[in-house]
Amino acid sequence: MAIEAGAQAPDFRLRDQHGRAVGLGDFREEKNVVLLFFPFAFTGVCTGELRAVQAELGAFQNEQVQVVAVSCDSMHALRVFSDAEELDFPLLSDFWPHGEASRAYGVFAEDKGCALRGTFVIDKRGTVRWTIVNGLPDARDLREYAKALEAL
Repeated sequence: MAIEAGAQAPDFRLRDQHGRAVGLGDFREEKNVVLLFFPFAFTGVCTGELRAVQAELGAFQNEQVQVVAVSCDSMHALRVFSDAEELDFPLLSDFWPHGEASRAYGVFAEDKGCALRGTFVIDKRGTVRWTIVNGLPDARDLREYAKALEAL
């Protein structure tokens, strides 16, 4: 079961597509975070979702907000994916220990070995303010978390 609004967001430190260590705590007190878990790079729905985020990035990432996307793909696969799609936000690898961050948020699909489409809006204090989890085939609606950000 996914963590709920009002809970403290579990911290993590994962490698991004460039090999840099990025942790949720890096943004504490400085930026709100839109945390997107996605199943796999290079799949149709995931590619479409992240392209949509990139197309609207100005609405989601600025001086007050950071977008961070997490999958269980390797850092190297995420680098190729990020380059191919020209994504300008961190893609974090939850590859090893496999799915540890996804499990901490309650969005790891044990039977598939990947993250579900979990979205968490986390405030500067590290509190989850809004969350939704979509099934593997169900794309997210960007307008929903845009509204959650406006409420911060």
